[in-house]
Amino acid sequence: MGEIRNCYLICYDIRDPKRWRKAYKLLQGYGERIQYSIFRSRLSMRSREKLRWELEKILAPEDSLLLIRLSHQCVVSIPLYNRPNAWTCEEEPYRIV
Repeated sequence: MGEIRNCYLICYDIRDPKRWRKAYKLLQGYGERIQYSIFRSRLSMRSREKLRWELEKILAPEDSLLLIRLSHQCVVSIPLYNRPNAWTCEEEPYRIV
């Protein structure tokens, strides 16, 4: 059985364009960009910590990083109070073995 994965919002404010590009490219491999400096991603605890470790190598003390874990209830209700297509819910597929 695989690790439990949760939905995260990853928000950042990086002051240097070079560091911003590095962080942006890294985050593209982990999730989907939903706004300029906001990504959403489904991460296990292990992949979340790996991402944080990789980002900390890029970021400087003056940069900001915020990871927010969303509960299943939060994720399901986001489309109810936002504009259409602002947040598409992708249910995790099940695999029968």
